[in-house]
Amino acid sequence: MLQIENVVSDRGSRYAVSGGVVRNEAEVAAFLKQLKRAKKYAKATHNTWAMLQGDGTQRKGDDGESGAGNVILRMLEREDLRDHIVVVTRWYGGKHLGGDRFRHVQTCVNAYLEELLRN
Repeated sequence: MLQIENVVSDRGSRYAVSGGVVRNEAEVAAFLKQLKRAKKYAKATHNTWAMLQGDGTQRKGDDGESGAGNVILRMLEREDLRDHIVVVTRWYGGKHLGGDRFRHVQTCVNAYLEELLRN
C-alpha cells in the first residue's frame, strides 16, 4: 500500500491519498479494511475511492463526498490504470469547500500517480 499524507490542507480540511493493486470487489473490501485499521483513517470524514478492473468494470465509492469517486475514476481511465485502487481521504475541517473539494481530490490523485511512476 502506497500512502501519501498531508497532500492538501484547506480551511481546516486535510487530505491524504492511498492506493494499491486490487483485482476484484473482494480485494477492494480487503484494501479498505486494511486502510481503516489505522484509527485516523477509520475516523476520517470521507474515504472516497475508485478502481478500474482489467476487464473495464468500474467500481467507486463516494463515502458521503458526492461525486468524488467519479473524479478519481475518470483520472484512472485517462491514465488507463487498471486493477488498482486509489483512495482519497478527507478529514473535514468545519468549513464547506464547495467545488474546491474536487480540485483537491484531483491534486491528491495526481500526487499518487506521480509517486507511483517514481517507484
